[in-house]
Amino acid sequence: MQLLEFEQPIQELENQLAKAKEIKEAGSVDIDKTITDLQNKIETTRKEIYENLTPWQRVQVSRHPERPYTLAYINAICDDFIELHGDRQIKDDTDMVGGWGTIGNQSIMFIGQQKGVNTKMRQYRNFGMANPEGYRKALRLMRMAEKFNKPIVTFIDTPGAYPGAEAEERGQAEAIARNIYEMFRIKVPIICIVIGEGASGGAIGIGVGDKVFMLENTWYSVIAPESCSSILWRSWDFKRDAAEALKLSAEDMFKNKLIDGIIKEPLGGAHNNPDEIFKTVKRTIIENLEALKKLPTEQLLKERLDKFAGMGVFCEN
Repeated sequence: MQLLEFEQPIQELENQLAKAKEIKEAGSVDIDKTITDLQNKIETTRKEIYENLTPWQRVQVSRHPERPYTLAYINAICDDFIELHGDRQIKDDTDMVGGWGTIGNQSIMFIGQQKGVNTKMRQYRNFGMANPEGYRKALRLMRMAEKFNKPIVTFIDTPGAYPGAEAEERGQAEAIARNIYEMFRIKVPIICIVIGEGASGGAIGIGVGDKVFMLENTWYSVIAPESCSSILWRSWDFKRDAAEALKLSAEDMFKNKLIDGIIKEPLGGAHNNPDEIFKTVKRTIIENLEALKKLPTEQLLKERLDKFAGMGVFCEN
């Protein structure tokens, strides 16, 4: 498994463990106790590191190349999944995926940004940066879910909407704004989960929901730390300071009442134990859908609107 820069102490211990196992296989020395001690030390070190992550380090974890992406979650938590394509106007945007999935007896419309697992797939998926037709496809699928009275779950994982000139020419800003507007009016429960990066309008374009959750090691902000650093300090060298100032971590977002909850990740991040995070996310979806389905439609829409309208409101004495 690829380790990040701040996980260097773990890398050193794992190298020692690998050498110890080689000696054991050679059969010349009994070092079972040494191996056990090293394994325990690795777990202790990993726990110490992940209990004290800085905001910038959490950004790094959210971008880990082995971290599970949208389709991995969908395929793991659904009994079956049928992907739907196209926005019925221009084309099918490959970095915005969506379709019908079932959990038990419940049909759900799943929508999310998909990043590639290797260089070729990252190019195919446009690195998770959706074009306007991607957001129009997402809205088309939301309206379909509303038509059949089925709930919606969105997985957010994007460094931002695609910023190319051709995207702007085809109405990128309007497409995102339209999604935000329409998601307040969709008459079925909507659950949004940030599973990786949640950057700018690219994230909020599928991020208006009755319940909004963030995985423990994800971030959600109007701008990426590097971009913020380049604007304020004219250099990327201050990205750590920017990450701290932006209050983009799940903990900060929850404290500021911008999300409804934090989904705890396995020790070492979601990529360290995908099966465990899949089960946790599935349980979160099931529990919250059961509660949301009990609400009358008018109350559901009112509470959704009131929640977002109340963000940032404060009183001074």
